[in-house]
Amino acid sequence: MKVKPLGDRVVLKQLAAEETTKSGIVLPGQSKEKPQQAEVIAVGPGEVLESGKVMPMEVKVGDKVIYSRFVGNEIKVDDEEVMVVSQKDILAIIEE
Repeated sequence: MKVKPLGDRVVLKQLAAEETTKSGIVLPGQSKEKPQQAEVIAVGPGEVLESGKVMPMEVKVGDKVIYSRFVGNEIKVDDEEVMVVSQKDILAIIEE
């Protein structure tokens, strides 16, 4: 199944949580906090302004991003958990 977001929405695939801390301590499963980092897997066409113009999206498929905590809707697509968030809930693009 393919998901195509509408408006200024973005579909994110959460990046894996760290298994160990920087100092080398192995974290048990329940101690791992979900990272607020994800990869963009689908992007909507953009927000439609009152003038009728479409504001283009700032993120694109493949971008790695940091998003706000407690936002979006989690859905299951082909047995994979993904999140649908509004572009305004994305705080930054991670550049490597």
